[in-house]
Amino acid sequence: MTPKYPNIKVVLVGRDGNTFAILGVVKEALGRANVPDEEIKAFMEDATSGDYDHLLQVVMQTVDV
Repeated sequence: MTPKYPNIKVVLVGRDGNTFAILGVVKEALGRANVPDEEIKAFMEDATSGDYDHLLQVVMQTVDV
């Protein structure tokens, strides 16, 4: 599966694995890549709409992990 933004690479290995740390890293990467605020907001809403596994699935669908 190719993520929505395959050119945005995020390294999660070796980082704090809590939800807020993951959201922060991905949100920051999206912002640096000039992804529109509306799309970042949609990502955040989707990523936080379920459990931890859902969060990871949304992250992997959005950026290259």
